Amino acid sequence: MEIERRVAMRFHPDAVAASTHVNLSAVRSDGQCLWVAGDETATVERLTPDEEGFGNQRAFPLADLVDLPGPPEQEADIEGLARSGGFLWAIGSHSLVRKRVKPEHSDAKAIRRLSRIRFEENRYVIARLAVQDGPDGLPELTKSTDDGLTSAVFGAAGEPNLADLLAEDEHLAPFLAIPAKDNGFDVEGLAVHGDTLYVGLRGPVLRGFAVVLELLPREAAPGRLRLAPIDDERPYRKHFLDLGGLGVRDLCPQGPDLLVLAGPSMDLDGPVRVYRWHDAAARDTSAVARGDQLTVEIELPYGEGDDHAEGIALLPGPESEDSAQLLVVYDSPAVHRRPQEDIVFADVVRLPVRPVSPV
Repeated sequence: MEIERRVAMRFHPDAVAASTHVNLSAVRSDGQCLWVAGDETATVERLTPDEEGFGNQRAFPLADLVDLPGPPEQEADIEGLARSGGFLWAIGSHSLVRKRVKPEHSDAKAIRRLSRIRFEENRYVIARLAVQDGPDGLPELTKSTDDGLTSAVFGAAGEPNLADLLAEDEHLAPFLAIPAKDNGFDVEGLAVHGDTLYVGLRGPVLRGFAVVLELLPREAAPGRLRLAPIDDERPYRKHFLDLGGLGVRDLCPQGPDLLVLAGPSMDLDGPVRVYRWHDAAARDTSAVARGDQLTVEIELPYGEGDDHAEGIALLPGPESEDSAQLLVVYDSPAVHRRPQEDIVFADVVRLPVRPVSPV
């Protein structure tokens, strides 16, 4: 696989100060614009085209749009974005965090930090954010639009969240109390097809199989969502994907297929691949996707301790499959991706041409 080109993304000084640009975890295209999110804030960023790629960054705090369960400044660890109809969807990691050990820490301090686990309420939300064009013709996030669309959240304070609904699940419940980088429960991908959300899990990986959850969000009350029954009266459906032991890092729809960005569930650098889950959106029962249901589209580069691919998005262009271009954004970008303090480079790769099935 060769990188077709690099695209510069320029960020506002406030985003640079918050390290948003070096902690990118999600991306989605919206016409000529990009929506991106970092995993250490509670904002969604809009980038618009400029002479170098994308810039003119504008931040939209989640707390201005929906009722968060935690303080407005607490990070939401947004790990997935999806765009459909009049809404942009955003999802938090729904994960616990074990303290990081740094090289300068003494043995005693490292041991103490490895015993500490952090819970943050804002990580446990699914947000449906209303979009309408602003006076400049660019898409903006708003509490409500002129034609009656409203932002809403699943997982508000005092209400059940996705982790609560999985508390007795036979596959996933044991992993809810395990931190993300320990193969614990960790959301890192989101896609929408019609009125269905697909939620990809980085962890757990179960005997080599990654997990994707299928959800049907519905309006419950102003500003609130519920999950409708979808599988044997459960408010979720489970799919198991044979990604060779990798977890899901992002999801991106293309027609009835889902493109799956896959990487290690644990604190490892690679391998990193893009799979195609064929006809994923055409299924109405739980699936175990393997064999020719999953094909490796692209092997992506990764660094040693840096350049971790975290988000993918199809760029706008002709509909023919031989011209489909995929934008890839990276967490912990290497030095070569940061020519200036406020700029980080994303990669554009071309999806391979799929053979036409005989009639």
